[in-house]
Amino acid sequence: MSQSPSASISNSSEAAAKKRKTAAAASPNMALTAEAGSTQTPSTHIPKRGARACTACRKGKNRCEGEPEKKNAQALSNASVERLSRLEGQYLVMQSQMIGMQSSLDRILSAVQSNGSMAMPPPMYPPHMEPHREAGGMPPQHRNGFESGAGPSDRGRVFPPLPGFAPPSHKYANYGIVPSTAPSSDDESEDTLPRASLNAPIEALQGLANAAAEAAAAPSAEPPRHGLPYTGLVTDSEARELFNIFFAGCHLFIPLFDPSYDTYESLMERSPWTFDAILAVAGKIRSGNGPLSPSFYKCLEEAQGIARSSLFGPVVRKEAVQGMLLLAAWSTNGWLPSGHAMRMALDLGLHRALEKLAEDSGKQRSEEEERNLVVSARIWLCLYWFDHQMSLGTGRPIVLRDENTIRHCRILLTHPMASPTDVRLISLVELIAHKTQIYDFLAPLNGQVTGNTLSIIRRANDALDKWWSSCDELHRRTMDQDSLLRKVLAGELHYAKLWLVCVALRGVAWDKMPFEQRELAFQAKDAASNCLSIFLNSSEYRAALRYAVHDSLVTAAFSGLFLLKMANLFPTELDLGAITTQVEQLAQLLSDVAAERYALTLRIMLANLRRKVGLGSGMTTPAPPTMPPPPFAENMIVSPTSTFHDPGMPPPFTMEELGFVWPNDRGIFSPAAIPVWLQEQSLADLGLPVNGSDGIFLSMGKNGWAGDFAPMPEAW
Repeated sequence: MSQSPSASISNSSEAAAKKRKTAAAASPNMALTAEAGSTQTPSTHIPKRGARACTACRKGKNRCEGEPEKKNAQALSNASVERLSRLEGQYLVMQSQMIGMQSSLDRILSAVQSNGSMAMPPPMYPPHMEPHREAGGMPPQHRNGFESGAGPSDRGRVFPPLPGFAPPSHKYANYGIVPSTAPSSDDESEDTLPRASLNAPIEALQGLANAAAEAAAAPSAEPPRHGLPYTGLVTDSEARELFNIFFAGCHLFIPLFDPSYDTYESLMERSPWTFDAILAVAGKIRSGNGPLSPSFYKCLEEAQGIARSSLFGPVVRKEAVQGMLLLAAWSTNGWLPSGHAMRMALDLGLHRALEKLAEDSGKQRSEEEERNLVVSARIWLCLYWFDHQMSLGTGRPIVLRDENTIRHCRILLTHPMASPTDVRLISLVELIAHKTQIYDFLAPLNGQVTGNTLSIIRRANDALDKWWSSCDELHRRTMDQDSLLRKVLAGELHYAKLWLVCVALRGVAWDKMPFEQRELAFQAKDAASNCLSIFLNSSEYRAALRYAVHDSLVTAAFSGLFLLKMANLFPTELDLGAITTQVEQLAQLLSDVAAERYALTLRIMLANLRRKVGLGSGMTTPAPPTMPPPPFAENMIVSPTSTFHDPGMPPPFTMEELGFVWPNDRGIFSPAAIPVWLQEQSLADLGLPVNGSDGIFLSMGKNGWAGDFAPMPEAW
């Protein structure tokens, strides 16, 4: 009677395990034997020829004493032992994959034989993330994504739904998570088996699973969806329009792509995840201040669903890191997705790409291998910068501190496959390296401005000036003085100098500020004013703000807030009219590009300053309100009778003071919605709060994207 494939695999794996155990137990003795040499007495046992004869003796029909095998074992070089170890490890991987293949085949056969029944393989994501499918009659399955031995009484148990969107409705799409044949930047020496050969069977089985599931599914009027996530979410003409919007400006703020390589057709084929994320970002930008389009919601739902599917499965395509990074960059809650992108990149070995590009081993790489390394290096550098910026900007610890991974970053600039935006990417990476060192020196001082602190600040300013001079020279080779990227570079220099002082002055009280600290505050005021002037006086920069990520918007908005705080502290020493005019223009500009989170924060500070210094101080008179408040802030507007007001505090702001029209004249802005850093008791604090931008700007909601989304539970 023949055994089943699963039984054969089980028996062979047991035999292999016993063989490995025996070999592992014998290896120490071999080493000891080699060291002992002639001190050991050789065994007099003569093995049986049929059972123990070596290959040479078998071929020569000679009597075998067992010595040749021992000599060969002792003569094994370290390289051979390492190679055997690697091959054994790869054998174990193949063995585990064979077991997985057998399991997949069993599920496929079960699905085909059921011929329309619901006994299909479990999806890659938990069914509780797809309520629309359960509503269609599909029985609930294991809701935590793991096999469970629960009895019938537990089958009706319902777990809390995951927040946000459900994943896409594709049954068994691989989403780039199942390994592909695309080359990887992982180390693959000549002694290792190529990854593609190990993963090809799984891809084939995945295709069979898709086909079997479609064959077993009940007939439906809806056409079948294939493995690729992007299959007509929007029309081709609309998709091209959105794609062109993204590459009209978004790629300048997240320099992650090469437009000559990352074309419409190429990205859609290589990474539907990244393609969906691009369309979602562009859909948001296209809508501007108007209602968000169905295309935006469709593409964001698809991209976020794929992202969730990547949390508990291996990711083998570097483009997946691009998709996750895009979702993080245009969300106000980018910390967690950027961390996931960082770990995906580390798992793929992208952090080694620059080192490989820089090494001169004499081995000629193919064009495909070279392109793979360049793209991997670009993704890693962009992710390194963004993750560090998220950490410094939100007051969270920097997780990865290995600067060796960016040491050769300028090699991209001279590479034949360099992208036009690589010069901006290198500038960002080098700037964040400076800011990280500055933060490490100043943050532990907690606002104690001593002679040593002032020395650190002077050296830091010198280093920032040298950084700008070097990077501006790189830009000048291909760009004129008024080009957008050179204006952006200058704005980043001024903001870095402002940020530097705000870190040094964290927790400092203005009424006890000595002369040295006061001088620092006014230096920061000049930097903030210069930063705003670049934003407002460059028509290219003003037009590009609609494409900007949140980090760039924070740069502009925080500069305005700092100026207003300085005007509040030193009203007789500053030009209040000039400051309020600048900030009002910035608030309107941010409103025009649908950045209401930052515009409204500025309006709150403007209203506060007008109350304190009065209209006779040279401040401009606000224009009559003509626009309604932004949708995200409507839940922050309350009735005066519904909130408690402390008599010792200023009264809440009315809608008219903030420049908004409200149907109810008695509508006020809830004081509880205003961050502590902006409240009356903190107006004298010029330093950055501990939680960075999260403690400065109004909250956007739990999903990080503006729009009409269902409320998300905090079950986790």
